[in-house]
Amino acid sequence: MSITHLLILLVVVVLIFGTKKLRNIGGDLGGAVRDFKKGLDGGDGDGSKPAPPQQDDRLRADPPPAAAAQNQHDTTEQK
Repeated sequence: MSITHLLILLVVVVLIFGTKKLRNIGGDLGGAVRDFKKGLDGGDGDGSKPAPPQQDDRLRADPPPAAAAQNQHDTTEQK
């Protein structure tokens, strides 16, 4: 595609949509890209990166109680 083709395409698009609608589409598209990038970064809108979790903030699984693990019996019937 040459420069001439691109210019003709641009003129046709401007004639069809008009400059005001193209400005609105450009702003909406820019906002969508900005929101998409913010979503990928996991940002919450203030522009700063979230702090890494502290040692106490991490989720931990409770170990199984020792008494319950020893008292389990096999309830399957053998034939």
